[in-house]
Amino acid sequence: MLLNIFKKELKDSFSDRRTLLLTVFLPIVMMTGLVFFYESLMAGHDEEKTYELAVPSTWTEKETILFSSNNAIELVPSKNVENAVVNGDAQAGVMFSVDFLEQIQNGQSGTVEIVGDSFSQNSAMLMGIVSETLAAYEEQVVADRLKDQSLDTGFIQPITVNQRELTKENPGVNMIAILIPLILSIAIGVGAAPAAADLFAGEKERKTMEALLMTPVNRLTLLTAKWLTISTIGTVIGVITLLVVGLEIMFMTEHLKQAVSYEVGAVPLVFIAVVISAIYSMFTASILMLTSILGKTVKEAGSYGSPVMMISMFPFALLINTGVNELQTIHFLIPFMNLFSILKELCLGIIHVPHILLMIGSNLILIAILFIISRILFSKDKWVVSSN
Repeated sequence: MLLNIFKKELKDSFSDRRTLLLTVFLPIVMMTGLVFFYESLMAGHDEEKTYELAVPSTWTEKETILFSSNNAIELVPSKNVENAVVNGDAQAGVMFSVDFLEQIQNGQSGTVEIVGDSFSQNSAMLMGIVSETLAAYEEQVVADRLKDQSLDTGFIQPITVNQRELTKENPGVNMIAILIPLILSIAIGVGAAPAAADLFAGEKERKTMEALLMTPVNRLTLLTAKWLTISTIGTVIGVITLLVVGLEIMFMTEHLKQAVSYEVGAVPLVFIAVVISAIYSMFTASILMLTSILGKTVKEAGSYGSPVMMISMFPFALLINTGVNELQTIHFLIPFMNLFSILKELCLGIIHVPHILLMIGSNLILIAILFIISRILFSKDKWVVSSN
């Protein structure tokens, strides 16, 4: 009986074209847009990219030489440097004080003003390049002055700091490690929500729940069949999303593709990712089922479920700057956060069985608790029968 109800609910969920559009194609389109957004974000760090730097039109050849050797900078002579940046003719601008080079050559100091918009990625990048170029020039000036005084550069720089990077991973892999779980959590939440709202709140709103309860099927079987339906829809959408995103990264991106690690093999990574997707879908289905039981209408169920599902995005901000070696046991116990933590390890090619078991175990416990609460509510007519 459970299997028959499950098949019927699943068939009904996918038979509506509008539901199919919302549950399958819309999340995939959203995720595709997110993939290409991150690809463009990473392309913004392309070393071969050039930036327009506004400089005064009165600059001499000696002043332009300071920046002309840098291939990333294209000088744009302007009568008003600040206006050139404001009008979008250049990403940033630089101005020297009067007789800047002559003052430097005479052993005096000069002033440099850099103008730009730090909220713009390109402008911030160009201002950083200009600052580095000027810092290199300043270092050379100091070295020349010390040489004229028969002094070594160590006289003013007694400490030498050598920074050694331990990780050998592509910097873009951190972007992948955050992007994949974010995509997965959004896709499963967006995809399963319409079905969850329709299977409980929708039945009450259409007044078909009463007829369903009059059948010989007991309420636990009905509840389980509906929960399995929501879980299956979420799992299918999660797997399809992972497949689509994986293919898009492999064949349609350049920078994200270079960040993917294959050291431990694709098969175990894919298998674990599918298992985790299924567990997370079951957890999401339990939350959405509970909010749908509490809602009297589909709209009300959506109002209850949306804020809860928004919580799934918080780990994105909390873990974006957390290294994989900084992850602790608590990260694999907290719901939502454990999805990001596990997939971050997988994206870096790390399969840590205790962490995987912690994630699965904590989610199964929460699923059981949510299911028991739903079972208690579903056994009372107050929550399953329309009051109108």
